[in-house]
Amino acid sequence: MKNMKTIAACAYVACTFAGFGMNNAWALLPIQHWTQASGAQVWLVESPGIPMVDVQLSFDAGGRRDPVAQSGLASAVALMASKGVKAEGKQPALDENALGEAWADLGASFGASAGRDSFSYALRSLTVPDLLNRSVDLASRQMAQSSWPQDVWQRERARWTAGIQESNTRPGVVAGRSFGEKVYSGHPYGMRTTEQTLAQIQLPAMQALHARSFQACRAKVSVVGAVNRQQADTLVQQLLSRLPANDGKGCQSLPAVAEVPALQKAVEEKIPFQSAQAQVLIGQPGIQRKDPDFMALLVGNHILGGGGFVSRLMEEVREKRGLTYGVSSDFSPGLHAGAFVISLQTRPDQAEEALKVTREVLEKFVAEGPTEAELQAAKDNLIGGFALRVDSNAKLLGNVANIAWNDLPLDYLDHWTDRVQALTVNDIRAAVQRVLHPDRMVTVVLGEKSK
Repeated sequence: MKNMKTIAACAYVACTFAGFGMNNAWALLPIQHWTQASGAQVWLVESPGIPMVDVQLSFDAGGRRDPVAQSGLASAVALMASKGVKAEGKQPALDENALGEAWADLGASFGASAGRDSFSYALRSLTVPDLLNRSVDLASRQMAQSSWPQDVWQRERARWTAGIQESNTRPGVVAGRSFGEKVYSGHPYGMRTTEQTLAQIQLPAMQALHARSFQACRAKVSVVGAVNRQQADTLVQQLLSRLPANDGKGCQSLPAVAEVPALQKAVEEKIPFQSAQAQVLIGQPGIQRKDPDFMALLVGNHILGGGGFVSRLMEEVREKRGLTYGVSSDFSPGLHAGAFVISLQTRPDQAEEALKVTREVLEKFVAEGPTEAELQAAKDNLIGGFALRVDSNAKLLGNVANIAWNDLPLDYLDHWTDRVQALTVNDIRAAVQRVLHPDRMVTVVLGEKSK
């Protein structure tokens, strides 16, 4: 039998070439879905081309559920998830160094991350049976039996605080924080971790979040790799085996989170700041991911400012007038209405002109929508690049996790290009006019100088 170091070397090679092994016939990889007795939901894509598996476990425990006074709590839990595990039976406790070495010896990886909506764990391992069993068992321990070392948290909090203090000297961070506060009007999406909120985060609060949020019945698990349904079902059961289970009785509902309030009027702020470039941000609350016009707005935004050098904003603000090196627009939909934002940097003495031109482009686009030529070019670009969205197991996992988290149809990927192709200029214009309101947007300009 291969020793663990040899297997780890194989894992490195497999990870290196994983991006080249995705089956081009992505439409022939159906998504399977089922619910386990614990209440955990599983989504699986069998991809046997490479002997490895990627798993993402998502829970409703993201930053939107952080207490206002402890903004950053979910991220703190994610940070501490890799800092050690408790002893169990004959298995010794592992500090952060021993835990890192254990994963290196397995040639696998496991980590945690906290977004604004969800908290996720991600596992990648070869499917060599002994290696996979060891990896899944260690991941299960790490999820359920964190050791929460106080001295490590004190160290990490000090580092984090220093990082926040340094970031407050960056013009982009200062402008973005002000923009978020005004666009979200007190909604959790606009909260930011500060030195003050970080000082309020203690280990008991992390442990309480962990206990109430990470239960088997709350898990949405996405699996992509060289495992069949039976193997995936067993793998997920093992991963969740140490978390509290409700034996099929269901989970107690979590408190509802209020929606992002709509802006009632335009809001403008000019922030004095000594910087070589002025920061300009324009935007408003956008859409939820479940919005029926999501696809129309995706394509419309590609034309307006999301398509790089071929977008209308780049053409008008950069190419014709030379007011910026780059300008872009973006929607960030989530469980709640994420922001729509146009962002650019320009010379401080050109900020007023750049802002004026940007507003004119936006207003015209909302009023008239795209041209037929712009829409066809956007369709060609998006459909032609679709294969790049699913050309590796890791990317495919991201798409499956998106389907799982947002309750999208299992055949969502199969019909993605058809839905883009079917959009008309009227569809784009109607969606943009419903959602975007140029007369009721937040504008933040940082570092502008008078001419």
